[in-house]
Amino acid sequence: MAATPRFRKDAVAEQNTAAEQNTAAEQDPAEGAGRRHPVDETLPPLKMFTSGLQHVAAMYAGVVAPPMIVGPAVGLTAKETAFLMGASLFTAGLATLLQTLGFWRVGARLPFVNGVSFAGVTPMIAIGKDRGHDGIAVIFGAIIVAGVLGFLLAPYFCKLVRFFPPVVTGTVITLIGVSLLPVAFNWAQGGDATAADYGSTTDITMAAVTLVIVLALRKLLRGFLQQIAILLGLVIGTLIAIPVGITDFGALGDADLVGFPTPFHFGAPQFEIAAIVSMCIVMLVCMTESTADMLALGKIVGRPADERTIEGGLRADTLGSAISPLFNGFMCSAFAQNIGLVAMTKVRSRFVVAAGGVILVVLGLVPVAASVIALVPLPVLGGAGIVLFGSVAASGIQTLATAALEKGENALIVAAAVGVGLIPIAAPDFYHAFPEDMLVVLDSGISTGCVVAILLNLAFNHLGRKPDEGAGTEGEPTTDEQPRDPMTLPVAH
Repeated sequence: MAATPRFRKDAVAEQNTAAEQNTAAEQDPAEGAGRRHPVDETLPPLKMFTSGLQHVAAMYAGVVAPPMIVGPAVGLTAKETAFLMGASLFTAGLATLLQTLGFWRVGARLPFVNGVSFAGVTPMIAIGKDRGHDGIAVIFGAIIVAGVLGFLLAPYFCKLVRFFPPVVTGTVITLIGVSLLPVAFNWAQGGDATAADYGSTTDITMAAVTLVIVLALRKLLRGFLQQIAILLGLVIGTLIAIPVGITDFGALGDADLVGFPTPFHFGAPQFEIAAIVSMCIVMLVCMTESTADMLALGKIVGRPADERTIEGGLRADTLGSAISPLFNGFMCSAFAQNIGLVAMTKVRSRFVVAAGGVILVVLGLVPVAASVIALVPLPVLGGAGIVLFGSVAASGIQTLATAALEKGENALIVAAAVGVGLIPIAAPDFYHAFPEDMLVVLDSGISTGCVVAILLNLAFNHLGRKPDEGAGTEGEPTTDEQPRDPMTLPVAH
């Protein structure tokens, strides 16, 4: 008779108990000695500001890009689209503060940056195309409902953490980095594929120069200056780009000095069933990606994300998304590129990212200040982005090195999940014949790869396995070794 399928909860519970006993000594030596964990440390004001500004510079283009795309698609004027961009900066700052500082059981309290999710761009365009203010109102209504639903689901969704051992997290972290690299390549070519000079030798050369500058600064500088090498590289690259002629000062001249994102600027939110269903699907995708991002960041900073951390992080994501439309912003979720910045700089303080959140709020209230950040040409940002996003992929590979790929079918799990996750990158039109609603998930290599890794891990390492069959399986204790928490990972250096 076939063995009854069962989840190995007992083994997982034993592993978690052992990990709780050893966490202070193994993961948080600073806390064990009575000192604050680096995540909870505060830095001197200047270091706090410059490090926070570096996070803003790394994410700025990603925050303003979705409203820049959605605005014209729904029929907004250039001025209204600029208003959406400022509102997105403002709400990204609020959501980041929710994540880093938190209250009650809201917030991961990790150096976790939140901003406008790219996952919602396609469905938002489908919802509001050519409908003007009404289209924006329907989008905002759907986001509010999706945010509330996600907030209610967070305590249950976070329990999936036990199905994210190193073989899964390593795969997903690697996919996060690899999936972000095409963004850097696009920036390096100029960012606008319809432009006549897209991919010009000038743009690509500037990206290469910036990449070399960042690497040289990391090699030559020491201490704090080494930690802000990305920011210094962006400044130097921008200065070099001025005589080259690819720095646009137009936005600086057109920007208003002060501007507040008036609540419900485009009218009261409207609620349509089809739009709500579509954005709820997007919310589930964002929650999946945020879970993977929190696991990645927890590993990097030496404070592994447990269920409570993920629950708080998801609540911050979803609450931020629910209140974002009040100030004319879109759905908020984790920004994976900033994880690479944390890994590279080794600045793990969540208060640094909170300072970045304050800067984002100021940029949303002072458009002329936002325009200064916008002076960084995309090719310069692309050169730095190669290092940032590559650092995320490198962290994933480091995690996979702990996943016992030689045991069981773990190598097969990684192979299949990475292969499926790379489809949207290697063949962007692969799913063109599928229904548009399904593309919300299928066009995200992170989401599809994550789902495949989880399902295969369940199939090969959990289902149909007797309690005494755990030997040799990744994440399972044998008779010769102590139980090991699959979420206890080494810190990336």
